Amino acid sequence: MNLDDKLSPVVKNLAPSGIRRFFDLVSQNPNAISLGVGEPDFTTPWHVRDTAITSLETGQTSYTSNQGMPELISQICRYLADRYELSYTNNEIMVTFGASEAIDLAFRAILAPGDEVLVPEPCYVSYTPCVELAGGKSVPVPTHARHGFKLNVDELKKRVTPRTKALIVNYPNNPTGAIMTREDWLPIAKWVKQRGILIISDEVYSELTYKGHHVSIASLPDMKEQVILINGFSKAFAMTGWRIGYAAAPGPLLQGMLKIHQYTALCAPITSQIAALEALRNGLTECEAMVSQYDRRRRLVVKAFQDLGLPCHEPKGAFYVFPSISVTGMDAQTFAERLLIEEEVAVVPGDVFGSNGAGHIRCSYATSIEKLEKAFSRMERFLKRHRKAGSTGTAIQTHGA
Repeated sequence: MNLDDKLSPVVKNLAPSGIRRFFDLVSQNPNAISLGVGEPDFTTPWHVRDTAITSLETGQTSYTSNQGMPELISQICRYLADRYELSYTNNEIMVTFGASEAIDLAFRAILAPGDEVLVPEPCYVSYTPCVELAGGKSVPVPTHARHGFKLNVDELKKRVTPRTKALIVNYPNNPTGAIMTREDWLPIAKWVKQRGILIISDEVYSELTYKGHHVSIASLPDMKEQVILINGFSKAFAMTGWRIGYAAAPGPLLQGMLKIHQYTALCAPITSQIAALEALRNGLTECEAMVSQYDRRRRLVVKAFQDLGLPCHEPKGAFYVFPSISVTGMDAQTFAERLLIEEEVAVVPGDVFGSNGAGHIRCSYATSIEKLEKAFSRMERFLKRHRKAGSTGTAIQTHGA
């Protein structure tokens, strides 16, 4: 029996994750410095871990409701109101296995075969596969470094069709670190309102905003009814392995997502929910301290790339930079592979985040300053060997930045 023939054609045609391939290469080299992992290098705060441990010791190991623990849902409502001026009721919140499950549920709940989703690129690698697995069609929408990788309504208008069902947005953005202000959102909100297009807003990096305050498109007048807001605890509270997130949406949309969740996941783990509740109640001080450290690294890394002669848009959120490597004459895949082989520094090729990421690399600064300095010293050697004639770049000075 040919078991390949038994696989769904959609699954057979899915491309493997480009990020995962580079993670696998790094795992084979213990001397490599990885700037590729999109994960905090901080440990979950002790009081959060201790609360989870106590819950296990006291036998809190049961299922919760499909929607999630009522106490956690109420705390999420308070958090969204206090931090982002968003007004949700308990019936408009559900707890999920990380933000990733919430994204998948959103697409499966709203898409019929052939429905189109506008996907700004460069973008997180899961969006297009999740659209396709739900029977939809992903329509790339380019964003550009010259505009700070912000989403432009004119680019959306060029790509909308009668089959357009939704737009997914992710600000602060992975991989570019771009953010959107209220003024940036206003023309987009007006346009999607007129067109009746749903918005899936992935805001998992909302707490990692360095210039100004995070603005959710759901907070704009009359927008909440068209937005499925997605967030989680991985980035803000260093809780990646806990796999805990949530969705906030108008009742009919949320109930559609909950139907799928109750059959495929039942409920998020109770231990993770208890930890998440403690993080929201008492973890924002550690979150702010962590963000302060990221900000220091952010400024160091942007200056380092500028000193290397690699054009680098200033990220104002998340923990990534997305510099251009065009001066080398190499495509992003070749650059990343040769940098890893020759200098043992791992970065992610920009084109794994969509064709509009070609000519760029993604580097995460969620690692220590000591490792960042070593990585840039190695990159400097690499660029001295491979820089195209006529391009410029000076030696970096990172100590004390």
